[in-house]
Amino acid sequence: MKGGVMLVVAALAMVMLTIRPGEALTCAQVDTALVPCVPFLTGSAPAPASGCCDGVKSIKAMVASPTDKQAACNCVKEAANRYTNIKDDAATALPSKCGVDIGVPISRSVDCTK
Repeated sequence: MKGGVMLVVAALAMVMLTIRPGEALTCAQVDTALVPCVPFLTGSAPAPASGCCDGVKSIKAMVASPTDKQAACNCVKEAANRYTNIKDDAATALPSKCGVDIGVPISRSVDCTK
């Protein structure tokens, strides 16, 4: 358990270090932020872990412009489609479960151009 917590902390630190103002958002940043959410999104955890919510909050911090929002939306959509066992209702509920509106829907079918 301690090793898992350290892994999450290290991953979040990497995300924060790779975010530089004025640089384009990358799917690697979004993926790293959402990795701790997989247990909740797949139904193997009843609630998102604190590391997951930290990741969701970091995505909100990364989405500074409409271009970033569209990029994050596409990255989240791609990630959701890679994990076929993600529960749609858990994905939709994730931001509110973490108490944050990231401005990016978490869905396999969202139209990111809107």
